[in-house]
Order: sequence, then structure tokens, then C-alpha cells
Amino acid sequence: MVELPPPSSSSSSSRLITKDVDGKLVDKVVGFFQTMGISSNIPENMSSKDFYSNIVGSHLKVHQIQRGRVTCLFSVKPAVANAYGGVHGGAVGALVERMAIACARTVVAEEKEIFLAELSISYLSAAPANSELIIDASVSKTGRTVTVVAVDFKFKESGKVCYSSHATFFNMPISKL
Repeated sequence: MVELPPPSSSSSSSRLITKDVDGKLVDKVVGFFQTMGISSNIPENMSSKDFYSNIVGSHLKVHQIQRGRVTCLFSVKPAVANAYGGVHGGAVGALVERMAIACARTVVAEEKEIFLAELSISYLSAAPANSELIIDASVSKTGRTVTVVAVDFKFKESGKVCYSSHATFFNMPISKL
């Protein structure tokens, strides 16, 4: 392995690259990360607890709640967009988790804790900034110990699915103390 000098930021760690990797490729990868802001410092006003979830959640509006189903509207604003102008994958993940928990709570007894065991997301099409999405979460399966929730993101205008996901929760048993 070849040890590269540390990044230009205040990081003290060094980078290790195997000798069989072309230097141009290394420059390309490092350049990509720098373009994406990976070496940037986080501004102080963005360092508060759960800042990102608050940004994501502030664009979510409840539309309908039923037993086993929750539907919300989501406005794609620049705060949740990636460098390419679409919804950031992390924002999609945060929304899926939030929607799946809310939906699971409509069928799992409140005194039972739920634990996210698995989350899968299919990114089928990018949702560009200023688009409106309908996010529909529905319980696919629920039992004594497991609840599975499907979450689909559709363009409000066309109904086309852009993201599809499943979340599996373990339903923790109620203590018998």
C-alpha cells in the first residue's frame, strides 16, 4: 500500500491506497469527494441534536392516517436535495424510517417497543427539487413479534413510483414483571 499525505483539511489521518490503483483514479475519487463536500466543516448552526431529521420532517405533511396505513405529502426543497438536484438518498432513508415507524405504531400496541431490524430502499427515479411526492406507508404483515411496512414514494402529478422500500420491525414483548 502507498500512504498518501493527509487531506488539506485539519484531519490528522492519512490515506492508504494500494499500489495497483492508478493515481489518476485516486485523484478522480478524491476530487469527487471534495466536490460533494466530504471535507467541509459542519457549520455551528447545523450541529444541534437531530438537525437533519428536523429538516427532513419539516417538509412532511400528514395527509391520511388509518389503521395499518399512513399517507403524507412531501415537498422536495433544496435543503433535502443532493448535489445533482434530486432528493438526497439519506433524506429518503430518514423519511422511510419515520413513515414506517408511524405506520407500525397504528397496529402495534403502544406499550410494546419496536426495533428496526431491516430497511431496504429501491431508488427507481430521482425526485427533483420543487417536486411534490405522496408517501404511502402500509403494513404488509404484522404478528406477535414482527411487523413489516412497505413505503412507496410517488410523484403527486403522475403517480409514478420513484422510491420503494420495506422496513421490518421486531415487536419487543411486554415485560411480565
